Amino acid sequence: MTTHATGTFEVTVAPQGSPDQAAGIALGRMHGDKQFHGDLEGTSKLEMLTAAADSTGAGAYVALERVTGTLSGRRGSFVLMHSGTRTRDGQHLTVTVAPGLGTGLLVGLAGAMTITIVDKKHLYDLEYTLPTGP
Repeated sequence: MTTHATGTFEVTVAPQGSPDQAAGIALGRMHGDKQFHGDLEGTSKLEMLTAAADSTGAGAYVALERVTGTLSGRRGSFVLMHSGTRTRDGQHLTVTVAPGLGTGLLVGLAGAMTITIVDKKHLYDLEYTLPTGP
């Protein structure tokens, strides 16, 4: 059965070194920390690689995020995989749970997360499945 976990999160992201700039494209690396509230209570560490075009403002990023906490009463850890793009046509973000990387009572977790930002407030909706029983 598919379940939704919703809530808010705060995030801080910091560049790791100077971007590698060549041929009008900057490649960068960032580290982030998050604090989740709501149906998911916990913290995460995020490692991100970025690319941005100087001339158009287009960009892309990929990231891995290790989340540790309690999801609807079940304690453990899992990994989220991010893939995002930004063009003049808009933004697209895909965030999925990495298969096989759940621990504790979150072993077998599968799903995808939607992130929205409303008035500078970060909201998440994690649509997920978990095996029955601990």
